[in-house]
Amino acid sequence: MPNITTFLDVNARYLNGPAFVFGRDGRSLTFPELRDTACRLAGGLEALGVMKGERVCIYLDTSPEYLLSYFAIWRIGAIAVPTSTVWHEDELRYAIQDSGAVAVITDGRGTETVRRIQGECPALAHICVTDGAQEGEVPWEDLYAAEPLEGAVNCAFDDLCQLQYTSGTTGRPKGAMLSHGNWMNALATEREVLDLREGDVYLGIYPMGHVGLSWGLAVLKAGGTFICMDRFDPGEYLRLIEEHRVTVLAAMPPVIHTLIRSKPGTEERLKSVRCVISGGGPLLPVIWEEFDRRFSIPIVNAYGLSETIVVGSATTVVPSHYDLHRGHLSVGAPVGYAEVRVVAEEDPDRELDAGEIGEIALRGPSVAQGYWGMPEATERVFLPEGWFLTGDLGYLDRDGVLFITDRKKDMIIMSGWKIYPTEVENVIIEHPGIADVAIFARPDERRGEVPVAAVVLNPGHQITQADLEAYCRERLASYKVPREMVIVDDLPRVGGWKLLRRTLREHYPEPTTD
Repeated sequence: MPNITTFLDVNARYLNGPAFVFGRDGRSLTFPELRDTACRLAGGLEALGVMKGERVCIYLDTSPEYLLSYFAIWRIGAIAVPTSTVWHEDELRYAIQDSGAVAVITDGRGTETVRRIQGECPALAHICVTDGAQEGEVPWEDLYAAEPLEGAVNCAFDDLCQLQYTSGTTGRPKGAMLSHGNWMNALATEREVLDLREGDVYLGIYPMGHVGLSWGLAVLKAGGTFICMDRFDPGEYLRLIEEHRVTVLAAMPPVIHTLIRSKPGTEERLKSVRCVISGGGPLLPVIWEEFDRRFSIPIVNAYGLSETIVVGSATTVVPSHYDLHRGHLSVGAPVGYAEVRVVAEEDPDRELDAGEIGEIALRGPSVAQGYWGMPEATERVFLPEGWFLTGDLGYLDRDGVLFITDRKKDMIIMSGWKIYPTEVENVIIEHPGIADVAIFARPDERRGEVPVAAVVLNPGHQITQADLEAYCRERLASYKVPREMVIVDDLPRVGGWKLLRRTLREHYPEPTTD
């Protein structure tokens, strides 16, 4: 029966090259070292009494220890609860309490937070510390010194291996229940999407607490090398690409924007790269087009969610069929065993015709089994026939290619008119004075909601509300024109990439004054 970590055993038998390299300090693990270290840590968790099906929280920054913690937890059949050191104390408390985690793996910085909340988490019995353990805590070295768990614990396809808490853009985060089978399918699908092969080198920048980690695991499964950055820095990013001759490059819309604004000669530094992954938010067509013109490297524009392990049961623009981008507008077609359809928002049983905008529904073997401890929330979006309602709005063309318009909860309704923020952003980003933009809703007593633009200016440029309105009125229907503009230094994003319109709505609830 399947356990996701068994690929480590297979690769360790015949691959001796570098499996994982940590960009910041160069620490590396070969395939045998990766497997052996994971086995030792798994043995240490088992020696503590952690059992199959129990939850173990990872509260670390992106690091080799984070990756090894996943493998150790999965190997004993326990369930990983990935979190991040950027989480606030109450967010961590909620995840530990909600999951019923029996152990937390953290570092010397994280222990202070964990100790403060331990008394409020009755199931939490062990604090495992990668460095600087104090009395009563379990040092990493003790876990590593235990008898290694040579064979992975037997698991079924549907046995859970992870609770992936959503970003909580509305209400409390929900723990998407992901299984060993979900992950196996996701890695196989991503290998297919990227045409991964032994010897590929992947540079990853997605936080390890996010399902974007799956791209790196797919590379490992294929026998390639996973280079990982814990913080995005443009200079370091380019250095690692050149030094390791990266073939598959992780990016996000803000990173791609940075690359097209980079100095001449950057093209040469990316000459080893055969494809670039983009995800986590809409890639504006003007940015995508400019990247294509300058670098001539296909972008894998991926669509997926925590509940589908990225493209495990979703869609993407596949490099071998690059015309799927349809004018740099689409997120491609279903991959692997995924299915996609668009349904009426008020009646998810009614499938819409090509070109009609509605809610996107996905189905496939990487769709989560529901939300942990939330039967009502599960019933609302995980439908009986296997369809998952994503909360995203979009449409399919006649060839089954998917186009995203917006998150359902981000759509603005002004006097009955529906305004899709991404459509407005696609227009505004082409203004020469604007470096970045986000459209968000502000409540309005008369019209219900009105669109507001938060803009980041390019250095040396000035723009007024009247300027922006005039620019938009030449290119958009009048009801789509932002009723106000706020100038910001940067836009709020999760981990620097996933846009948080909610934060803008909360920060600018009323019109600004001079």
